[in-house]
Amino acid sequence: MGQSGSGKSSLLYCLAGVLPVAGGEVRFEGLLLGALDDDRLSALRRDCFGFVFQHGELLPELTVEENAALPLRLAGQRKATALAAAGEVLGRLGLADLRERRPSQVSGGQNQRVAVARALVHRPTVVFADEPTGSLDSANAATVLEEFLALARAQGTAVVLVTHDHKVAARADSRYTMSDGVLAREQDVA
Repeated sequence: MGQSGSGKSSLLYCLAGVLPVAGGEVRFEGLLLGALDDDRLSALRRDCFGFVFQHGELLPELTVEENAALPLRLAGQRKATALAAAGEVLGRLGLADLRERRPSQVSGGQNQRVAVARALVHRPTVVFADEPTGSLDSANAATVLEEFLALARAQGTAVVLVTHDHKVAARADSRYTMSDGVLAREQDVA
């Protein structure tokens, strides 16, 4: 948790290997992310990590189903297999009937659920979520968060989520606060 500009998104992107760290190191399953070449780091992000961004960041030219299947397609999975897996996750998120629509043809809350499906479809070890409900109204935010966390738990996927919203943070098993680039443990909930 932290206010805008506190450094929480930068920390998230450093943990995910998207940004280099200015000091210290980030390890994932024994791998030092800073020591990996671009190809190995890309493969790690593709295979082990999922991402949910505040505004979804869906590709407008792809259907909802194709957007959700994207991580599987990038990993080399056949189109039919990837679309079937995406359809299953979309169904679990209540979007089965919207599979053939484009992002511009569905609501903001539905787009964010597609982004959640895309992040979880390949059963990553960790999903990094940057303000995943920040652009949604309170009803949609609660629904998206509930579905996101339930599906991640069912898959055994860890979620590292940054937010400024106390209601979102209250759902976490562990909470940290960030202020001016300094991270402090708030409390354990579990």
